[in-house]
Amino acid sequence: MTRLHVPTRVRWSDLDGYRHVNNASMLRLLEEARIDAFWSAGGSAGGSAGETSTAAVLDGSPGADTMTLIARQELEYLLPIPYLRAPLDIQIWVGRLGGASLEICYEVRSPVGAEPAQLFTKAATTIVLVEAATGRPRRISDVERAAWQPYIEPPLVFRRP
Repeated sequence: MTRLHVPTRVRWSDLDGYRHVNNASMLRLLEEARIDAFWSAGGSAGGSAGETSTAAVLDGSPGADTMTLIARQELEYLLPIPYLRAPLDIQIWVGRLGGASLEICYEVRSPVGAEPAQLFTKAATTIVLVEAATGRPRRISDVERAAWQPYIEPPLVFRRP
């Protein structure tokens, strides 16, 4: 199994009145990790999280030819996340690679080396690649598919009420 490990800091403003990460803030933390993992700056690969550079093949610069749209998100909160000084270890992989869409899976874990190691949240986001000029879905390119292939693992299974 090969996963991207994206260190992501909890900001003081991410906490709510119960002193844990608010559910809306969790979506922002996942977004930051996803962008760091898959977007390049100005069309060149290389995110800030060392391991993520090989998967960062989407052009995240202003005016890029491709937009990424969220089609679906699902989160399962397992434990509340308190304020932590060390960054969370957000582990990311591709659960499904379709024609124009991909499912990004996440496990939000305690900081690397923290004891006890904890799994706080599981999540999945379905992203559709869209041509900016037309607003229509576009196929995943061979370059993108090759970059993401090493990170394909089975998708998450969520508990159902």
